Amino acid sequence: MSITGGVMVPHPPIILPEIGRGEEKKIKATSDAFKKAMSFAASLEPETLVITSPHSIMYRDYFHISPGVEARGDFRNFRARDVGIHVEYDYEFVHTLSGLCDRDVFPAGTMGERDPELDHGTMIPLYFLNQFMDPSRYRIVRIGLSGLPLEDHYRLGMKIREAADRLGRRIVFIASGDLSHKLKDDGPYGFDENGPVYDDRIMDVMGRGQFDELLDFDETLCDRAAECGHRSFVMMAGALDGMAVRTHRLSHEGTFGVGYGVCTYEVTGADEMRHFLDLWTEKKKQENLKRRAGEDLFVQLARAGVESAVLRHKKLPDKEIRALIGDADDLLNRQAGTFVSIHKNGRLRGCIGTIAPTCSCIAQEIAQNAVSASLKDPRFNEIRPDELDSLEITVDVLGETEKIDSPDQLDVKRYGVIVSKGFRRGLLLPNLDGVDTVEEQISIALQKAGLKVNEKNYQLERFEVVRHF
Repeated sequence: MSITGGVMVPHPPIILPEIGRGEEKKIKATSDAFKKAMSFAASLEPETLVITSPHSIMYRDYFHISPGVEARGDFRNFRARDVGIHVEYDYEFVHTLSGLCDRDVFPAGTMGERDPELDHGTMIPLYFLNQFMDPSRYRIVRIGLSGLPLEDHYRLGMKIREAADRLGRRIVFIASGDLSHKLKDDGPYGFDENGPVYDDRIMDVMGRGQFDELLDFDETLCDRAAECGHRSFVMMAGALDGMAVRTHRLSHEGTFGVGYGVCTYEVTGADEMRHFLDLWTEKKKQENLKRRAGEDLFVQLARAGVESAVLRHKKLPDKEIRALIGDADDLLNRQAGTFVSIHKNGRLRGCIGTIAPTCSCIAQEIAQNAVSASLKDPRFNEIRPDELDSLEITVDVLGETEKIDSPDQLDVKRYGVIVSKGFRRGLLLPNLDGVDTVEEQISIALQKAGLKVNEKNYQLERFEVVRHF
């Protein structure tokens, strides 16, 4: 059995006595739990520790695996220059893992090294582990997180396990990450009502070891809670895929306004009922099939346009448009700006549209924007054919725009907004997840226009939409 266990631990620098200078006593429960977790990890006698840290190098669309044979770091940024960590990397493991990712055209590897020094998200767990295990007895693999979907983090965890199996390496997985950073008004990041919600939910899920539920966390909840460890936990879950685990929830504290959770996972054998990514993927597939069965004609047209763009790299032909929509008067005999929005498992995957009509009818407008949303949104890579069955699509048909004199005339649920100054123009649709105030709406529209958030003397316009599902 290559993977013998895993631990979920936080990484607050203040927990080190050399840094906390007495303040660490306020999170004694976390410190005590940390020691229990690392004593447990040492008892498994790992040859290699796989550590995932949100403070290692992070890219939007790529997982960075630290290269080389060794690394060092210290806590000089936390007024403890004399406290340092030195590690040897398991370069054979890194080479094997990178090869598996290359084989599957999976976006992970050793390219893009920017800072070879160890980060505190890596060093703090090792600080505690070294109290129970001689550092000469283990090597590490350090992996950064990414902006890719949660399911890709889970898949990388599965590849980590595959690499360990190939090498016959005994590994323990250390998932380093704090929970919400917004638990208290007087905390360093303030308070958000989503903070305690996230902490309660993540500790429940991790305390039960029900890892499929990690994939169902809404991105808006995670963002507003300002968590930093969720993707670490998901990657560890992937490494434990198909394995029975004995779970122990050791502690949870939010003394300083940031959540610290500690859990341990001991592998006890195989369990075919715990292939959580397969179960989650099948659940999402059934949800998408049900959703597609209820899509109206506008969305059916957009989906056909997306499929044509992705599979044929061209706009849906006119004859196929007519075959799909028949004599639908609203689509054929009216002009309007439209937006095609594409989501995948709750995450935005592409959104492009037109403020005013550019085509002869709404049907053509939708078909054109479906191509742009699929292949030309600069924020995302082109949609791949293997993603088509996972896409959720909506179509917004825009009403007439009208100039307004004040933000007081806006309503984020009812009206979209356009901000303009000179040749710069930015638009935001109404009723979007995560946009709850007019101030947020205008701020995002200003950024999309390339204007400063504190810009003055810009013009506001509002519009209504009919949203099709």
